[in-house]
Amino acid sequence: MAELVKDSHRTNGFAIQVNDLSYKYFQAEDFALHNINLSVRKGDFVGFLGPSMAGKSTLCYALTGLIPHDVVGELYGSVLINGIDTNSAPVYELSKNYGFVFDNPEYQLSQATVDEEIALGLENRGVDPESMREIVTEVERIVGLSGYGTRSPFELSGGQQQRLAIATMLVSKPSILILDEPTSFLDPQGKEEVYAALKSLNDDGLTIVLVDHEVELMANAVDRIFVMNHGEIVTSGTPQDVFKQVGTMDQIGLRVPQSTELVVKTLGSSDRVPLTVNEAMNVLLPRLKKRVDR
Repeated sequence: MAELVKDSHRTNGFAIQVNDLSYKYFQAEDFALHNINLSVRKGDFVGFLGPSMAGKSTLCYALTGLIPHDVVGELYGSVLINGIDTNSAPVYELSKNYGFVFDNPEYQLSQATVDEEIALGLENRGVDPESMREIVTEVERIVGLSGYGTRSPFELSGGQQQRLAIATMLVSKPSILILDEPTSFLDPQGKEEVYAALKSLNDDGLTIVLVDHEVELMANAVDRIFVMNHGEIVTSGTPQDVFKQVGTMDQIGLRVPQSTELVVKTLGSSDRVPLTVNEAMNVLLPRLKKRVDR
């Protein structure tokens, strides 16, 4: 995938820095975000979990600069995207650094064919036709839509539509991809297709920020997870560090991968926190065998 993310290869430094960020929507009584501090290194794949109204989407809007420029409210603290302060830079400048994918892919689709959908952003930038065809073909390969170029976007499955929405972002060569619950409207196969595409993009160096609720898929894709509740970050760490906190997650209305829950509730604690069925079996079977042999 090389060419399309060649400028976003893994290097030292931060893609995102959030410092003492608080935000309250216009005329709202309470703050939607409270004193958020976090950093995302270039090339990281991070996930955000949280119940409804936890502040996840608000944080996405702050990362993209929609807050404070397009959404009225009170903002304190700062957000830096590739070192650029979102308070001072306009959204059109900030958007050169990221691609933003919404939960419903149909919000971002408007053209007659897949080829035209992907080419739209290139046309707006004045890319010549020959280069445009090469880029469209490459992006379709990356997201697994080769051979679908003449199809209508609205004839695609949900998973294919969401991968198309991701493709429309890739043509601008962003260094960061931000996705706000991109699997909400998808069936299990579609969810897996999107995660596979994201994992491949991240393996090639693209920084990814993902808000979602698919804990099993997220557990095996991301480097770190941030858990939010009532506008605050409750806990963060590797998937193993976060999901072993079954009690904490349960208190705020979130579940952990079923394999993790089974082992933690069966054994009470374990040095190895399983995230998959196979990992859970590897932890449980030796314990069960000891009991049988007694």
